[in-house]
Amino acid sequence: MNDISNPMIQMLQRFLNVTSQRHTLVTSNIANIDTPGYRTRDLDFRSELERAVSGEADGGAEITPVARMVPGLLERPDGNNVSIDRESLLLAETQMQFNVGVELIHDQFSQIM
Repeated sequence: MNDISNPMIQMLQRFLNVTSQRHTLVTSNIANIDTPGYRTRDLDFRSELERAVSGEADGGAEITPVARMVPGLLERPDGNNVSIDRESLLLAETQMQFNVGVELIHDQFSQIM
């Protein structure tokens, strides 16, 4: 193992991967807000992060977070259940989480240098 791939950087990389996957799901939900019958998808961020960080990806294999339908959302007459308020909040939260992850990786590289 070299200094660049220390365990903390690897864990932060997995954190950014899960955050990026969630960002993709949220933006997909927003893009489909007017699609009849579209169902909101998300991932259980905490459990997916725990799964990624726990080392389930033995041998460096990448773990792909599992997207699930979100139950309990109000459905419009066209069958779509995307809530722009919910998705906007999740988008802001996900962006903040990603920014924190980037800052932590930046700190790790600063320590190496």
